[in-house]
Amino acid sequence: MRIGLLGGSFDPFHLGHEALIEGALRSGKADLIIVIPSGRNPFKKDNVVSAAPYRYYMTLNAVENDFRGMNVFVSDIEFRYSGPSYTLTTIKEISRPQYIRAFLKASGIKESAAGEHHVYYWITGSDVLPDFDKWHNAGEILNLAGLLVAGRKGDGVDTEAQVSRLKDMFGNRADIQTFDIDGVDISSTMIRSGGRFDLTPDAVRGFISAHALYGSDNPLAYVSAGARDAFYENSIRLYGYLGQKRLLHTLNVGLLSARYASVYDKSLTDKALIAGQLHDCAKELDIDLQREMAESYTGDVFTGNKLLHSPAGAVLARDEFGVDDPDILDAITYHTTGRGGMSLLERIVYLADKLEPSRTYADLETERELAYRDIDAALRLCVGSMKKKFESGGQAVHPLTFDFMRDLGL
Repeated sequence: MRIGLLGGSFDPFHLGHEALIEGALRSGKADLIIVIPSGRNPFKKDNVVSAAPYRYYMTLNAVENDFRGMNVFVSDIEFRYSGPSYTLTTIKEISRPQYIRAFLKASGIKESAAGEHHVYYWITGSDVLPDFDKWHNAGEILNLAGLLVAGRKGDGVDTEAQVSRLKDMFGNRADIQTFDIDGVDISSTMIRSGGRFDLTPDAVRGFISAHALYGSDNPLAYVSAGARDAFYENSIRLYGYLGQKRLLHTLNVGLLSARYASVYDKSLTDKALIAGQLHDCAKELDIDLQREMAESYTGDVFTGNKLLHSPAGAVLARDEFGVDDPDILDAITYHTTGRGGMSLLERIVYLADKLEPSRTYADLETERELAYRDIDAALRLCVGSMKKKFESGGQAVHPLTFDFMRDLGL
């Protein structure tokens, strides 16, 4: 099969990306297209706004919604290897026979087709042609894949001349083919800076709204470069521990925690970001492993299955994510129960866990508004609701939670 590969940051995925996909399919020069959201883009380190899982899942949602029943799929290949996401590395990894065969079969392609010899094309716009020879190992890229180049009227590029130039430079073995698309002058930067979310597919708009992405006050603006980089890297590593819903939730909590910290104590923003991001990191581990980790960390303080992930998360954050700050580990440990004498950081993470934007189990408008003015008042509302739930269900209150309630005057 002729497989087209469309890579990018997709921050966000927009109608211009869909036009590329539609045009490549319509051209008849690709039998199947794989969309590849970047993991660690070496050229946009300081410009990528959203962590990789946000960009991956919004792209997946759009493709599954708008190209249902078509040979268009999304790959998480860039989550599966470490190091920068250079085009050459991605093509090498995705074209490995063992990977591509399994990927195509899992995507519903018949085994006979999945296992055949494939020819690969990197899909791109004609605007990259003048600088393609400056890409990282451009010649090696052309050894592994051709270029499938989309041309738009009025894009200012003499596509034919650029193709001829590249063939002269890399030899006529370079397989560079072109196709036309309707003029779609859209950039992700334009969408983010101008709030032009009408230029994104419906599924992307819904995703952006659900997770409150691209707001005017980006929480990552309040943290150090080191904390931001750790957040991005942790986000990719968490993909191996958590499913979509839980992973997006815990990223939301990290960002909201940083935002709250910027209001109440800016010196806590770095710690709040990482504590919130990792608070549920152990949530989907085997329950017996959670119990073993929890007991090694806090003894028998946490016994209920729904609570074990908290101290287990502190262990995982320490041993696998390299967190050694006791304040962060405490915020992770007590984010489910609370405790007496909670620090400001612990209260921030506890509250962000209850109020992050994808939480829809109750009308939280009052609590969310109050959280930016009086954190303890917001906590009283949240914990008070939980207390009523315990009482109505005849559930015992954990001793740590009882102490927390007492501190709040409940």
